[in-house]
Amino acid sequence: MTTVLVDVRFAGTFTSETGYTPATGEVGAVRRLSGDEVIRPGHGLVLDGPGQGVAVAAGSAGGGLAVEARLIPAGETAERVLLLVTGQDQAPAPDGLAISAGDVVVRGLSGVLSRLRVVVFEGAFDPAVLNGGHGPATLNGGHRPAAARRAATGGPAEPGWRVPIGGGDDVVARAALVRPTERQLAWQALERTAFLHFGVNTFTGLEWGYGDEDPDLFQPEDLDTDQWARELKAAGFTLAILTVKHHDGFVLYPSALTRHSVASSSWRGGAGDVLREFADSMRAHGLKVGVYVSPADEHEPTYANGSPRTPRRVGGLTLPATDYGAYMLGQLHEVLTGYGPIDEVWFDGSQGRIPAGQVEEYDFDSWYALIRHLAPDAAIANCGPDVRWVGNESGLARENEWNVVPVTVARERVDVTRYDAPDLGGRDFLSTADGDFLQWWPAEVDVSIRPGWFHHAEQEPKSADELMTIYHESVGRGAVLLLNVPPDRRGRLADADVAVLREWSARIDRDFAVDLADGAIRTTGGDGVTLDLGDLARVERIVLAEDLRHGQLIESLLVEAEEPDGWRRIAACGTVGAKRVITLPAPVESRRFRVRVLESRAPFHLAEFRLFR
Repeated sequence: MTTVLVDVRFAGTFTSETGYTPATGEVGAVRRLSGDEVIRPGHGLVLDGPGQGVAVAAGSAGGGLAVEARLIPAGETAERVLLLVTGQDQAPAPDGLAISAGDVVVRGLSGVLSRLRVVVFEGAFDPAVLNGGHGPATLNGGHRPAAARRAATGGPAEPGWRVPIGGGDDVVARAALVRPTERQLAWQALERTAFLHFGVNTFTGLEWGYGDEDPDLFQPEDLDTDQWARELKAAGFTLAILTVKHHDGFVLYPSALTRHSVASSSWRGGAGDVLREFADSMRAHGLKVGVYVSPADEHEPTYANGSPRTPRRVGGLTLPATDYGAYMLGQLHEVLTGYGPIDEVWFDGSQGRIPAGQVEEYDFDSWYALIRHLAPDAAIANCGPDVRWVGNESGLARENEWNVVPVTVARERVDVTRYDAPDLGGRDFLSTADGDFLQWWPAEVDVSIRPGWFHHAEQEPKSADELMTIYHESVGRGAVLLLNVPPDRRGRLADADVAVLREWSARIDRDFAVDLADGAIRTTGGDGVTLDLGDLARVERIVLAEDLRHGQLIESLLVEAEEPDGWRRIAACGTVGAKRVITLPAPVESRRFRVRVLESRAPFHLAEFRLFR
């Protein structure tokens, strides 16, 4: 008999102040020992050496105890497993683990503790029970023990959101094990999202302000966030992100932390709150709400002042931050607690205009920890753990846009080594790429409908034809489109922009109105899927999608149509991912169509095979 006492992955539920509250059905309690442990969002608990650690009060459970601690030692990237078992003959206990009077203690380690599992057992102990199980009856799920798998691979050979890259690994095989989080799956389903660059730059004609602009310049006398929401919803957008603060530091809500905000404008007598109206309007029209809070701030005097990171108390957490990092923590707390549920928090890595030799090293780790604490369902974009910048601002995803890419992680800022690489996840790139981890990190394609990001009256929007190309080269390649539609000085979306959005969305609706495969007989074979439509149909566009819950696995495929003398190839592509839209060079008429997968990293799961005229 084996019973789970504690199974905690240290992904944000553990704090230095309160310890860990076990889930329903677990017993025992986890508490801090000393020091200022820090949660790395989605990763683990940072331990800094002697005197620091965690303890599990398990003495009342009875029976033998077994503890598994998973640690990435300081200065290393591969995860190690420490295992200690009582009640039987065994080798000496691993350094850093102890069981005394029934209490399990993990102490004196240096690195990132990503998981701690404790079980009580009767009779002989089987190490397999500590292999990724999820309940007291069958803990190992039929897999090999963790130690055996780790000896073969040099790291965890089990599905996960982020896995270490070890020396000598079969990196492609390991990439096949990487899976998205539920948060990422929900985000990737959005497809079309909107950016709204709006602020004091709208009234100065600048793209990047200097921070010394008079707040009274901000005068959107006809602000109509309901118009924003109506037009975006009608154009098929699912989420909108507002520039709550751009690099100039001007804030679109009345903040208690700065006077450089709408509160210092005579607009609406200093009582205006663009963020409030934006959030209310988006939700009223069924859109999700995102915020951009610029890390760079040309106005805030603490920016790049050389202050050290010290513990700061915010939102019930104690987090390390510089003076400016603490200012950002305060702004994030105001936004995430005062304006309802936030679905995406958008950052970039831009630095302000600071003197040579100065730098503000952003406290991304602490900012992300606060976001996870206050808005656990919000996707953190770009430098964050959930969403990757595609690498350009042209509206173009790669021909083969992989969700699983090698990354480096520094203070929880996630990066790829080359954003301009034409391939970030294919076999050739993986075999030579640098990186600490393989991570599920889907691409967001940001582009503006106009030449600039803020509205400038002299500029014209892109045409519907150009937006259709962007749609096919972003959403049609498995990425999420983030299209900037900047409000004008009135506080409304410009008439010319609205006209283009309406034409664009009407064309998308028309092109994908009738799925000819709806009701078709679908046959799944070893290497693909065949559709029998029951009658001849004229096909111009094909839409494919993988079931991302099983990973992104397809590397190449053919699409074929049946003719009187056999099957004929009509299209080919590489990976599929969240969505692949194929436009045929000429319409094809047939009754039966099939997809044949030529290369796949593991057994594939084709969720969609749709045909459109």
